[in-house]
Amino acid sequence: MKKIVLALILIGSCNLLLAQIRYNNSSPDVQENIDYGSPKQYEISAIDVSGAEYLDHNALISLSGLKVGDKIKVPGDDISNAIKKLWEQGLMGNVAILANSIEDGKISLRIELTERPRLSKIIYKGINKTQEGELDDDIKLIRGRVLTDAILKNTELTVKKFFVEKGFLNTVVNVTRIEDTITFNSVQLLIDVDKKSKVKIDHIIFDGNESFGDTKLKKKLKGTKEFARIGIFKTIFQTVFGINKNKIKEFVDSTTVADNKEVKKFINDNFKLNFLNGSKFIKTDFNDDKKALIEFYNSKGYRDAKIVSDTILSNDGNTIDINLEIDEGRKYYFRDIIWTGNYVHNDEILGRILGIKTGDVYDMELINKRLNYNPQGADVSSLYLDNGYLFFNVNPVEVRIEDDSIDVEMRISEGAQATINKVIVKGNDRTNDHVIYREIRTLPGQKFSREQLIRTNREIAQLGYFDPEQIGMVPIPNPNDGTVDIEYSVVERPSDQIELSGGWGGFYGFVGTLGLVFNNFSVKNIADRSKWHPLPVGDGQKLAVRMQANGRAFQNYSFTFTEPWLGGKKPNAFTINLTRSVQHIRTYETDEDGNPIIDPVTGYYQYPTSYRDFNGSLHLSGISMSLGRRLRWPDDFFFISNSINYYVYNLDNFGRSLGFSTGISRNLTFNTSISRNSAGPSTMYPTSGSSVSLSMSLTPPYSAFNNIDYENADNATKYHWVEFHKWMFDAKFYTQIIGNLVLESRAHLGFIGSYTKKSGIGPFERFVMGGSGLGGQNFLVGNDIIGLRGYEDNAVTPPTYDSGLLDASDIRGGVVYNKFVFELRYPLSLNPSATIYVLGFGEAGNNWPDYKNFNINNLYKSAGLGARIFMPAFGLIGIDWAYGFDTLPGASVKSGAQFHFTIGQQLR
Repeated sequence: MKKIVLALILIGSCNLLLAQIRYNNSSPDVQENIDYGSPKQYEISAIDVSGAEYLDHNALISLSGLKVGDKIKVPGDDISNAIKKLWEQGLMGNVAILANSIEDGKISLRIELTERPRLSKIIYKGINKTQEGELDDDIKLIRGRVLTDAILKNTELTVKKFFVEKGFLNTVVNVTRIEDTITFNSVQLLIDVDKKSKVKIDHIIFDGNESFGDTKLKKKLKGTKEFARIGIFKTIFQTVFGINKNKIKEFVDSTTVADNKEVKKFINDNFKLNFLNGSKFIKTDFNDDKKALIEFYNSKGYRDAKIVSDTILSNDGNTIDINLEIDEGRKYYFRDIIWTGNYVHNDEILGRILGIKTGDVYDMELINKRLNYNPQGADVSSLYLDNGYLFFNVNPVEVRIEDDSIDVEMRISEGAQATINKVIVKGNDRTNDHVIYREIRTLPGQKFSREQLIRTNREIAQLGYFDPEQIGMVPIPNPNDGTVDIEYSVVERPSDQIELSGGWGGFYGFVGTLGLVFNNFSVKNIADRSKWHPLPVGDGQKLAVRMQANGRAFQNYSFTFTEPWLGGKKPNAFTINLTRSVQHIRTYETDEDGNPIIDPVTGYYQYPTSYRDFNGSLHLSGISMSLGRRLRWPDDFFFISNSINYYVYNLDNFGRSLGFSTGISRNLTFNTSISRNSAGPSTMYPTSGSSVSLSMSLTPPYSAFNNIDYENADNATKYHWVEFHKWMFDAKFYTQIIGNLVLESRAHLGFIGSYTKKSGIGPFERFVMGGSGLGGQNFLVGNDIIGLRGYEDNAVTPPTYDSGLLDASDIRGGVVYNKFVFELRYPLSLNPSATIYVLGFGEAGNNWPDYKNFNINNLYKSAGLGARIFMPAFGLIGIDWAYGFDTLPGASVKSGAQFHFTIGQQLR
């Protein structure tokens, strides 16, 4: 039979389908094959698809539920169900199933459809580019996606929600399709946004709060605030000029007595100075604040407190009022605390740690904190978890309520002690396993300890190779055999640093600095090119190379290598440092006896004629080696380090800052320091703990055996071998105030002494104070540079202080100094790729030339504001504005306002 196209006309339920069934007027021969009053059964011989350009034909046939070989009735439900299934996919605009041919009880079908248009472009109207980018992330519509009605509706709701969460409660969004005239079967999506004005909260009104005032309760609403206002002038105007002339008299000459509640209401209505807090209404924040309000009541003993109703009233479309009706209930108190199930520790020990007595205000949140985890002190669970009782559990249950008193029973299940079976480390793509394992305190075979788990977290974070916010610690208990596996997960972060600056310094030549610090270096992997990223990494060693030049005036080269675990078995840190520096100066000319030549014309010291001529120099060569190790007593936060340093200073007409201008000095120093560092968990933004160190530097007592006549010898002879003993004390304490607001308290002390009176204190290793403290130490002469913000760099330095020339016998630098700092910090970002925090500080310090003038009460004071940003590639960068309150010796005015810029972590 010739191929004939016959439309299968569906009746009954088919008429309800939102699909198109086309009817073709075919030849009478074929019409006789279809009896609509008596459906016939046919076998499907073939199925093809037309009208689908982007959709897979086989997938469409499969979705229809029809397949070759099936027996179907025509007309019948099989065809209507197939159309319904295809329509439900939301991909088609029209669907029809046609008969290509009917022959010998077999029927050939064609699925004819029209695809819905696809998205070619999103067009926004009424918003800025930043908001467009944020919405793209939220909507997640990609080009080429079929646009169904559901997608359009979801897009509209998503856009509206986005702006509602930003306080635009009246936002209107229209999403329309625009035909794309360039791309076939495609549309552009126009998202038209009318944000309208941001809706602010005018008043928050409480009803039923008898125990706490409105102001107290409003402070508990962290995300729901009234907008700032100063309405006193408007109130006065309305009162005076409002209704009649008697208002003036009433306002000026009123003897009405107002109670405290009325006064507070008047202040709240007319003065709202929360300019730093937003007042937009966000539903999720409001719900969270309601929970916080109830938690506050619960913490004060009102366990039955509840919010009866909350009503939001719109004023003018731009502001709303929020009414909260509160049922406080009665106040409850603890009566009896009963312990059950405890065998390891008795009731007295547990009760002492819980710290709750009969008559204390009922607070179940406090109970849970002291039972499970108390950041401010001990808790009951730590007694068990630090001693291996991983399966410990305690459940506080109210067993009796009588009047306003409640009895609580502490039901304890101690369980068995758990032994650590396996320790697993994951996520260290660059760092070798042994670098992490040697910092882990939870070792296989030991009893489980929560304290050691937390300590391990700190030690891994202190390495600096991983994101401290993403260090995971997951105990995996095995109750069947009483063991536990501990899985540590880390996320690598960049830890290497680069310091790069440069420019042209005129006749000085090139001025610049290049510094490279590789904090996770590996000597062992130098030969393994696969470990180079871009240098060999993975063993936790530190390699630092630094070159600095100020044209012909100054050059410095240094090399430092540190192995933190010398030998690989114990934390013995070995460091070697090599340095070479040259400084050229242009100084006054001297005669054969070394006395300055006076210019007969000017009356001042005579200098070389050309500014390009350098006639003085200082060459420094040095090496230092140190070995440090972690101590076990008094605890393993202690660290001791010993070092030997040897420096050679070669002066040639170098001025008088060292007390002599030409000569060679040698400095052989033994240094030992002991420190305790529990600050953390982050090295860049510690929130708790402390760092305390005491160091001592000694040279051999040459004056005891060198037979020099110190009273008559010149300084070059006296200081050929440098002689001194030096003591330094530094302490930093971190206190978490609220949330991430942290107070850093610091104290720094130092003094230098001589072994004998005849030798005196030499020019080396003295203290220079003032400004940013950039550099930490002037290695050319070994000076310790102490920062003091609010004063110019190095200005608080005797004997010259602010200005003045050195006499021939003067030596620049102090021999004793004190400095005290209080710094309040708040982070803007704790992201390891860019840690940013702001700070406010007050500090005081002084630097004395001798001990007879030392007076700890005579300190130069300052205060100011600043900010710090830490980026792994560049280190810590800071800027401070400080005001110096005092006048330095030699100055005529107070130091006043100063800006300071810092690079790197300042030591003092």
